Amino acid sequence: MAFGSVMKVTDAAAERVKALLSKRGKPAVGVRIGVRTAGCSGLSYTLEYADAKNKFDEVVEEKGVTILIDPKATMFLIGTEMDYVEEKLKSGFVFKNPNEKGRCGCGESFHV
Repeated sequence: MAFGSVMKVTDAAAERVKALLSKRGKPAVGVRIGVRTAGCSGLSYTLEYADAKNKFDEVVEEKGVTILIDPKATMFLIGTEMDYVEEKLKSGFVFKNPNEKGRCGCGESFHV
């Protein structure tokens, strides 16, 4: 699958991933994004350090960072943009996903 068809990474998200990896204290190949069943709308995004590439991971290399996408999450993430937002009361990664049909009121979970 070509990069453009899986996921895009904003400059802010790439800079935040670089900062997290540099503070980790041990090497990582990048971060892995997945989805899990959770929340009131059904699915939530997961983000973790990736120590190695798994056999079926989708790899997105963009703006100097490596994002691995869990194969079970790929179909939910096609066309998604990963961003990082800092606001007065909260900061974190934001996923702008065209596949979402709705989100829960707190914004922590979604459904497709």
